[in-house]
Amino acid sequence: MDIIVKKILSRIYGNRRGWCFTPKNFLDLGIRPTIDSALSRLTEKGTIRRLARGLYDYPQKHSQIGLLSPQPIAIAKAIASRDASRFQPSGAYAAHILGLTDQVPAQIVFLTDGKDRRIVIGKQEIWLKNTTPRNMSTAGQISGSVFYAFRHLGKNEINDTHVNHLRKALSASDKKRILLDKAIAPIWMHIFIERIAKENNGAQEDIFPKKD
Repeated sequence: MDIIVKKILSRIYGNRRGWCFTPKNFLDLGIRPTIDSALSRLTEKGTIRRLARGLYDYPQKHSQIGLLSPQPIAIAKAIASRDASRFQPSGAYAAHILGLTDQVPAQIVFLTDGKDRRIVIGKQEIWLKNTTPRNMSTAGQISGSVFYAFRHLGKNEINDTHVNHLRKALSASDKKRILLDKAIAPIWMHIFIERIAKENNGAQEDIFPKKD
């Protein structure tokens, strides 16, 4: 058992603090009951934290406030890895992770081609909602997050600040990706996508006409 625990710890430390995982991440090291027992021991010692049934993390620490809450996207990655499924940030959370809004939604939604799941951790509620293959066509790509963030903001609410922020924040490869996937996005998004991908050497540009 001690050998298995050491091997599990080595893998956990290698992924660093903030990593979320399930017993499936260690099944190459031993049989499931042995893995479960080892994770239970590490939880009791406070090395790792049990978030929900079959879901753990190696929590990040803050010098003043102690253990931090797990990142929702890390939880989604762990579940997707376990279920051999894909996921896509959606709604307000997609806008938040792109820096388009500072507000963290109380209910965080990921689209998935796996099963519907609801996870509650503290005051945070995370939903993985099954959706159509079309809606998952950009899963795992920056374009998917941009498109769903724009859906959340709405055509009439996207402004120069949003577009200029993404133009500055996204890498050249990110911009190339959203251009390649532009055809998947609603037509009304195309002008925003093209403006984001346009190179301007970091300068701010007024995209929308000024009102008198």
